[in-house]
Amino acid sequence: MEIPSKYSPAEVEDKWYQYWMEHKLFHSEPDQREPYTIVIPPPNVTGVLHMGHMLNNTIQDILVRRARMQGKNALWVPGTDHASIATEAKVVGKLAAQGIKKTDLTREEFLRHAWDWTDEHGGIILKQLRRLGASCDWDRTAFTMDEKRSESVIKVFCDLYDKGLIYRGVRMVNWDPKALTALSDEEVIYKEEHSHLFYLKYYVADQQTVRPTGAEGEVVHRDDKGYYAVVATTRPETIMGDTAMCINPADPKNRWLSGHRVIVPLVGREIPVIEDDYVDIEFGTGCLKVTPAHDVNDYMLGEKYHLPSIDIFNDNGTLSEAAGLYVGMDRFDVRKQITVDLREAGLLEKLEDYTNKVGYSERTNVVIEPKLSMQWFLKMEHLAKIALEPVENGTLKFYPAKYINTYRHWLENIKDWCISRQLWWGHQIPAWYLPEGGYVVAENLEQAVEKANQKRKEKACPCGCDALPPVKPQDLRRDEDALDTWFSSWLWPISLFDGINHPGNEQINYYYPTSDLVTGPDIIFFWVARMIMAGEEYMHDVPFRNVYFTGIVRDKLGRKMSKSLGNSPDPLALIDTYGADGVRMGMMLSAPAGNDILFDDALCEQGRKFNNKIWNAFRLIKGWQVDEKAPQSEAARVAVEWFGQLLRKTVAEVDDLFSKYRLSEALMAVYKLFWDEFSAWYLEMVKPAYQQPVDALTLKATLDYFEQLCLLLHPFMPFITEELWQNIREREAGASIMTQQQPKVESFDNGLIEAVEKLKGVVAGIRTIRLDKNIPNKTPLRLQVTGTATEAFPEVIAKMANVEAIENVPAKAADAASFLVGTTEYSVPLGNMIDKEEECRKMEAELQHLEGFRAGILKKLGNENFVGRAPAAVIEGERKKLADTESKIRAINETLAAYRK
Repeated sequence: MEIPSKYSPAEVEDKWYQYWMEHKLFHSEPDQREPYTIVIPPPNVTGVLHMGHMLNNTIQDILVRRARMQGKNALWVPGTDHASIATEAKVVGKLAAQGIKKTDLTREEFLRHAWDWTDEHGGIILKQLRRLGASCDWDRTAFTMDEKRSESVIKVFCDLYDKGLIYRGVRMVNWDPKALTALSDEEVIYKEEHSHLFYLKYYVADQQTVRPTGAEGEVVHRDDKGYYAVVATTRPETIMGDTAMCINPADPKNRWLSGHRVIVPLVGREIPVIEDDYVDIEFGTGCLKVTPAHDVNDYMLGEKYHLPSIDIFNDNGTLSEAAGLYVGMDRFDVRKQITVDLREAGLLEKLEDYTNKVGYSERTNVVIEPKLSMQWFLKMEHLAKIALEPVENGTLKFYPAKYINTYRHWLENIKDWCISRQLWWGHQIPAWYLPEGGYVVAENLEQAVEKANQKRKEKACPCGCDALPPVKPQDLRRDEDALDTWFSSWLWPISLFDGINHPGNEQINYYYPTSDLVTGPDIIFFWVARMIMAGEEYMHDVPFRNVYFTGIVRDKLGRKMSKSLGNSPDPLALIDTYGADGVRMGMMLSAPAGNDILFDDALCEQGRKFNNKIWNAFRLIKGWQVDEKAPQSEAARVAVEWFGQLLRKTVAEVDDLFSKYRLSEALMAVYKLFWDEFSAWYLEMVKPAYQQPVDALTLKATLDYFEQLCLLLHPFMPFITEELWQNIREREAGASIMTQQQPKVESFDNGLIEAVEKLKGVVAGIRTIRLDKNIPNKTPLRLQVTGTATEAFPEVIAKMANVEAIENVPAKAADAASFLVGTTEYSVPLGNMIDKEEECRKMEAELQHLEGFRAGILKKLGNENFVGRAPAAVIEGERKKLADTESKIRAINETLAAYRK
């Protein structure tokens, strides 16, 4: 088959992906081989491919392809996440564009729209991953809300509830006023903001009883209206919910307020002054307004001192009737208006610029509102304990290991997980409410009726008559809330193999625990920790053996890639331009584990050029004519033996780097082996003279080496390696490079490798002389070796540098140009091949430079302060530079003297 002159990714990639799919080369079933399993971090069902996905899935594909080529039964399971908040927001937006409000629909009607949206948009990202070359077992594609996964989620909820780990109660939660749902702590992103600190006047209600103490440090505020306390706050719009003011009992500034009551500005309500050492004496004025319904810490104070809670916000962030003022206005509009009103009423002492951290919803990017709400919670103390041990004892390893400290800190300070969301799209909470109050948790309505009736039998009617009559299905009302999306994805490595519904089945026994998880450190708490919890709780084993944390993809200026900045390229457009292999290589060359990736299109261009290098090397080899009877030259024999040893050494190096998850370095090792060693040196050592044939032995070895290189490169660059592997020799139908064995680690002759490195130094030295002296490559040269050193591979030097003779001499010739390789001096007699006058001018210029450099060193060494204070190693370094410089000066002077005779 004739190889086209140029490599065309577009013609190759779709062809081979279809081939892999047709022959089910990605599919896996349990057998006798060692399993290797990866489960995909499920992208949002409505998502599209971005650069983070490109990096993450390239790494996964590299790992799974390599495992497949190591003879393991490799399985990469794909799937998508239903993404409750994000998907519901999209559906609500689509309906709004049609003039339909969510509140106008029943839950069932809304869910029909949501499923239609999912069917239309879902899975686009999985199709896009095929362009990248992702070798997922697409027959196993799962969805977090498909039947098996949904059944698993409900079973786990009921089990955890029965174990006493799930409870329902009113607690302070992070409320998203746009999505109208509670969020977990991990779904809140804190951003630094420049805002204001408002100093408000809280007048003392019982003015006549105020008695300043006169203590040192006391700060008493008084104007023509009387005594007042000053409270510093960043949220004046919440004063309608104040139910106390708090001071620190150890604060001398505010002791005079002890036992009094104060009046909330504008509101006019009297509230008590309480005392607690929680208050930071140094912040603001040391007086804290306590709003139990709208601040986590205030809520704890309210519980401690039995304060009432006034919820002044509606779910959408507007002020409720309970506020009494500004009812119906948005909270941020209220902040602007109340500032004006406080100033006009003389209740604003002052206003200061202030920088603080503000919590935003990770999903909708609106400011969250702390809010008291009835929610479902999962107790985390037990789960945190069982998740920490396997990471600390090394059963489960993190790469890089630095994330162990992050993980440990979170688990040791964990709070209960708010698992309910006020959404319709998601797994509906399996709790049913009874007409007389109370609820039951069950896997389905039938079980709920059974449990409800059992509960009625056990509980007498409040009026004193016999037990309540049995309930009917229509008597029960199911909880409206859905579960947090992460409550399904934390089961992902188990539920993909149906391990919750059918414990101990063949699939879960074979594929679990999975081998590697590839993910970003930003979801170490959302997902990684919780999967470990679920694995330990339900499988009594970790869900994976290793976690490889990728970095964040940034542009070449170090900025995080985002749509708003416009600095994130379209991954599919990159593939169109550079080919999938070029983009994969570009990503990986800049992707050290755990460190951020500074992505530049130039890296993809480097990948594209490498594709062309591989392609052209193959065309060169395939273009050679072979003479079956020709003997192998000594130069070719040496080259074949040397490259075989170098290949073995690189295989060992790559194996070691993969064991440490240093994939970027592993790719670079293979890249250098191909580009620097195989293409730049080996092929030149073995290629036949112009229009001459190559011997059969050398051609076979070269094709074998090329095949081995393709095997090493395949996990990184699957398409071009498949194309060329298929063209190296005839293959059986259905054969693929991806099912071939990678080169195994073997011992190697490092002495031979080092000897050829010295040879390469000699060749490079001769070529440098040719370049400096403008001597054509076709002009044969003589090489002189000063002393008694012998050259191990004279035939290779002769071929590579067009050397007609190599001889040992006691000293270099007067007209020779010389160079050092190690401690051996080599020289090339130039005779009449050069312009001596021009050479003398060059040497004189170099001599002048060296003498100036020497003078600088001598001046430094002659400085008593320098010699007396500098470390011994620094002084020794300067002396060595001086000796080297003087050696060069002597050599140039000797050559100049010889030229001028």
